[in-house]
Amino acid sequence: MKAMTEVNSVGSARKSFDPIFERGLKFVAILVMSLLILIIFFLYQLAAPAIHEYGWGFMFKSDWNPAKLIFGAYPFIHGTLITSLFALALSVPVSIGTALFLTEIASRQVAAVIGFLVELLAAIPSVVYGLWGLTVLAPRVRVTVQPWLSEHLSFIPGFSGMPYGVGVFSASIVLAIMITPTITSIAREVFRAVPHAQREAALAIGATHSEMIWLSVVRVSWSGVFGAVVLGLGRALGETMAVTMLIGNRNEVANSLFSPAQTMASLIANEYPEATNPLHIGALAYIGLILFGISFIVQGLARRIVNRVANPSGGGA
Repeated sequence: MKAMTEVNSVGSARKSFDPIFERGLKFVAILVMSLLILIIFFLYQLAAPAIHEYGWGFMFKSDWNPAKLIFGAYPFIHGTLITSLFALALSVPVSIGTALFLTEIASRQVAAVIGFLVELLAAIPSVVYGLWGLTVLAPRVRVTVQPWLSEHLSFIPGFSGMPYGVGVFSASIVLAIMITPTITSIAREVFRAVPHAQREAALAIGATHSEMIWLSVVRVSWSGVFGAVVLGLGRALGETMAVTMLIGNRNEVANSLFSPAQTMASLIANEYPEATNPLHIGALAYIGLILFGISFIVQGLARRIVNRVANPSGGGA
């Protein structure tokens, strides 16, 4: 009887704790949403002078002259997109190939070591990447890589021009290295989620090892891999310090991958500390708001794709 009473008292205490626990979780969720709304509100308030002055046309103007209070965001939107997309073009084949090697070919011990080294790349501070790129990568790119590309691939748009070293090309290479751990880690988990029965079925009908990987792993995982790529794109869009150190910081549309340019993040990092005019500050905040919107759309798209992979029937958060 005494034992039953103790069990009932413990059960009552646990039930009385449940409402407190639920309210605590709701408070944390509301707090996160409130912070997001406050950030958007703060950016909008700061960008209000530029929004009222330029409207949506701000994103399509190419002139940027703080001395004359002339502002346009198009060169920086272009620079952000071109560096991020070129970084993806460099990173995606390496990332997917590494993920496939770790899940389908390497032994468990080798996969553990290489996986740790790949993830270690994500722990390196971006300023270290920038310093390495500025002192090691850019000089070699200027002397060897860019002249060779300009000589042999000048018929491809973007692969011609003066070899500056610093510019879109070098910034994109460093960005590619920085987003590789993100894409590799997510793609690796997606490949691991494929049931072993599918691999065995492909081998049972006579498929080679490479055919099995393509038919049973890659083809059924493309949505998840695409989600990983989109998350890597979101990481590349917001990178600041390494890109600022390597992209050359020229306020114009780059007509070549070798030319200096600016991204939205590097422009804010370079000019915001010295900005004093409200319109100048507003223009920088407007660019920050645009960058926030692009990143928000990219992350939302990635979340939707990942949820669709996790819940093929259509039910998802």
